[in-house]
Amino acid sequence: MKNQTKTGCAWLQKKELRKVADKKTENTNNLIQGRIIARNTILNLVGYGTPLLVALVTIPILIKGLEAERFGVLTLVWVLISYIGLFDLGLGRALIKLIAEKLGANKKDEIPTLIWTGLSIMFCTGVIVGGVTAVFLPWFVKVLLNIPLDLQKETLKAFYLIAGFVPIIVLSIALRGILEAHQRFDLTNIVRIPLGIFTFLAPVLVLPFSTSLFHIVALILTGRMLACIVQAGFCFRIVPSLGNKIAFESKMAGVLVRFGGWMTITNIISPIMIYLDRFFISGIISVSAVAYYATPSEVVTKLTLIAGAMMAVFFPTFSSVFMQDKNYAARLFAKGVKYVFMIIFPLSLFIVVLSYEGLSIWLGSEFAEKSTMVMQVLSLGVLFLCLGQVPYALIQGAGRPDITAKLHLIEIPFYIVVLFIMTNGYGIKGASIAWTARLAVDSAIMFYIAFKMLGKKNEQIIRVFVVIILTSAAYILALIISGIFQKSLFICLFLPLYLSFVWFYILNFGEKEIVQEKIKKICKHGFSGQS
Repeated sequence: MKNQTKTGCAWLQKKELRKVADKKTENTNNLIQGRIIARNTILNLVGYGTPLLVALVTIPILIKGLEAERFGVLTLVWVLISYIGLFDLGLGRALIKLIAEKLGANKKDEIPTLIWTGLSIMFCTGVIVGGVTAVFLPWFVKVLLNIPLDLQKETLKAFYLIAGFVPIIVLSIALRGILEAHQRFDLTNIVRIPLGIFTFLAPVLVLPFSTSLFHIVALILTGRMLACIVQAGFCFRIVPSLGNKIAFESKMAGVLVRFGGWMTITNIISPIMIYLDRFFISGIISVSAVAYYATPSEVVTKLTLIAGAMMAVFFPTFSSVFMQDKNYAARLFAKGVKYVFMIIFPLSLFIVVLSYEGLSIWLGSEFAEKSTMVMQVLSLGVLFLCLGQVPYALIQGAGRPDITAKLHLIEIPFYIVVLFIMTNGYGIKGASIAWTARLAVDSAIMFYIAFKMLGKKNEQIIRVFVVIILTSAAYILALIISGIFQKSLFICLFLPLYLSFVWFYILNFGEKEIVQEKIKKICKHGFSGQS
């Protein structure tokens, strides 16, 4: 009996030791995963942020050199190039998810066939989309966009050029997805940074020789062609067997298309709702009014690059952990919301406070008078947009792109009606209000769905939303105050209060330790440098 008791105790001890060992392994894996996420997010932030410095310098030059109407068309060109690549049947996103799953399951031998299957479908899709786009371009330019007669021919030629490059743009998205699935964000940013800079710099390089939109677009697209070639080289480097195993598999094609089908709906509708305001302004008011709306919009929406940089890393992680460990997915989700809010909220609030002064210095007081309120309202909308990207990534990483697609299908008719009424009645200010209201509703619904999928309300998420409610009054106050003295006083009071909120209410014990450790290292290096 004693021997049986000893044997039973020994068995229980071994079982407990195995649990401890498993727990240590889990914590170690989570730590490694966290470090990878942090590193890749920083790489993406650098990649997204660097071109903005060039944009700040080049946009005033372009407005002066091209004048308001031609520059307004150029902003539509940037939108079209960014938007048209999303007609990839959702296969870019599907490739990331499926390649990441193959890597996690150690099925690397299946990856080359998966890649070639995806690239084949996407290239054919690009050809079809480019052809259809070319057919509708005359109506698009002459009727929908209300382009002035003297610019219609030039704009049409430039847009035809974009339509011809659609297959290259779509392939580039696929190649970038392959690199992201392999967590090679260093390679994606080697391409992203020069390409982003060149997108804003190319029009300036053309200005001394021509103000033709055709020449500007031709140079921009040449840069995209070179970027696509470099990305292809990187893909062959990280998947050496890619050149030896060229194949198309119908079964894999079916899996890609099924996942990508719902993504296609989201890829089409979501950018439409993001950029539709500009086209309504062009059609209802004038193309020159687009410049007064699009310029502040281009500035504030660049904040979404921060959230986008994070979610590009979070999406493959959500894809791999959601089914296996919902608790870890919930913790990761909480971190995503927390970090996006901590960064975006103060930045968007400072834009609200300093929008008039910033626009006056950058583009002149006349421009600032027309665009300040637009910039302030859009800044609040961008906060909703950035926060909403976290549940969006979770829902799709969990393999439910149908949810986001159905939500956007329901939203778009209501948004079109509201946008038309607000733009027609209140001009560009009304358009900005409609845009922000739609994002507030969309973000709230996305969070509700994400909470339901996780099966519980994560404590950290609740804490973050308490802070959001408590600090929302800051936006109202920021809109009311005027004068540089009052605004300076507001910033001086807000910063310590906000940092106190973050430190005592949002950050957990482990995060505080990391911050303290980083500060100690900085101080240590600073003092050693002085000595």
